[in-house]
Amino acid sequence: MTIAANGVDLFLPETYDIVWSLIILIIVALFFYKFFLPKFQSVFDERTAKIEGGLAKAEQAQKDAEEAKKKYQAQLSTARVEASKIRDDARAEASHIIADARSRAETEAAQITANAERSLESQQQKAMVNLKGEVGSLATSLASKILGSELQDSAVQTQMIDQMLADMENDESKK
Repeated sequence: MTIAANGVDLFLPETYDIVWSLIILIIVALFFYKFFLPKFQSVFDERTAKIEGGLAKAEQAQKDAEEAKKKYQAQLSTARVEASKIRDDARAEASHIIADARSRAETEAAQITANAERSLESQQQKAMVNLKGEVGSLATSLASKILGSELQDSAVQTQMIDQMLADMENDESKK
């Protein structure tokens, strides 16, 4: 068994090797802890801060985007309401314009009709005056032919013409 014990001892280091290895390990660990660990920690903290800052920026950007979306939707709904109002106002204005045009057209048509009636009445009166004059001269000429002599007195002619026209009007009104 001594050979076997010596064989295992071959793999186990001596005590002084273990002690010196531990001392060197502690010195390296202290050196690492003192110099490298703070640098690693600061790099890790810096990265953490960047990541957290990036996340905060991303969250802020998302909030800003949501606010912008809400504002856009509010503006869009306001624009739709305004467009509807403008459309309704335009329809109302169009109906007012149409009503105005109709009333103006009706007024103008009534004026044209009244002017035409007045013109017709005036022409009728002129025709009656002309007709009375011609009937009077025909009546005078007929009367002078019947009587055999010309009626010399214009007052007698006028009285006779007026009497004849009055008789004609009475005859027409009886019909």
